[in-house]
Amino acid sequence: MQVDGISALVTGAASGLGAATAAHLAKHGASVYGLDLEKAVTVASTVPDGVTLLAADVTDETSVREVVARAADGPGPLRLVVNCAGIAPTGRILSRNGVHDLELFHTVLKVNLLGTFNVMRLAAGRIATTEADEHGQRGVVVNTASVAAFEGQIGQIAYTASKAGVAGMTITAARDLAQFGIRVCTIAPGIVGTPMLTGLPEEVQASLATSVTFPQRLADPIEYARLVSMIVEHDYLNGETIRMDGAIRMSAR
Repeated sequence: MQVDGISALVTGAASGLGAATAAHLAKHGASVYGLDLEKAVTVASTVPDGVTLLAADVTDETSVREVVARAADGPGPLRLVVNCAGIAPTGRILSRNGVHDLELFHTVLKVNLLGTFNVMRLAAGRIATTEADEHGQRGVVVNTASVAAFEGQIGQIAYTASKAGVAGMTITAARDLAQFGIRVCTIAPGIVGTPMLTGLPEEVQASLATSVTFPQRLADPIEYARLVSMIVEHDYLNGETIRMDGAIRMSAR
């Protein structure tokens, strides 16, 4: 499947992985509809040509349906959805401050796991109505987990649970959607130079980089975007979670 000429939906598209992915897909000929929270869309800097930013909450069925419908009415068939939206607050199960806040845990799972599922199911519903290509393919879903899904650090209990859920959905989603010609893969990034990390002091970034086996640096968001394109164009990739992490294996802290 080719990126050129399709419509694509990217969540978390106002910054970080989502912004890089939206720009990359648009550069290669896709009509991209980027979804993000209204406050993020409002303060977004430059919006690349070929990208339309739309305000919506991934956990809200009504607003996601509206964005999916907008993408499905784009100039090309809706063939791709990339779920990048997510949050990463920290908290230990038990600390000096007491037990982990239940509402915080619920919020992280709601955004990262339920939000991913919500967008995937609604987008898949529209992708399934498109005409299949000569190989019976209609589209691709790329979700975002994290290496924390496998080696969550101290204080990442909620984030780890949410991202492990995203990774765990991958093979089942691929099996569920196979009859409609929709492939599903997940990317599990390691330490990526998103605004959250590049805003840290240089010595902190350097310390993080030394924990990567090779190359010893933070990943660039464009490397995530290129991997999305590769998944789209590699028709035999399905049901797989791909680590993009420089062979890092996270320590306890």
